Amino acid sequence: MIARAFLAVSSMLFAIPAMAQQNRNCAPRDIAVERLESVYGESVQSIGITAANQIVEMYGSTDTGTWTIIVSSPDGISCMVADGHGFQRIDNDHTPMGVPG
Repeated sequence: MIARAFLAVSSMLFAIPAMAQQNRNCAPRDIAVERLESVYGESVQSIGITAANQIVEMYGSTDTGTWTIIVSSPDGISCMVADGHGFQRIDNDHTPMGVPG
């Protein structure tokens, strides 16, 4: 079961660079971040670097419940690859409400 979940997450992460290139919701990173902060009230919640030296960031807002994932390339262009609602911060010792433990 754990191996299957790891495989699903791994395959999604390898697809992010391809999705970002196809996605037309791109802008210089400073503009993308400013829009997420000012329009949606989102702030950065997590960050990582891909093997292709792209920065993957998840933004979220506990006030609005919205979240967004952006991928930024070394040239400073950020593309939105996913967004949604129901954002929750998770304490490592607890599962979020409504999620089976």
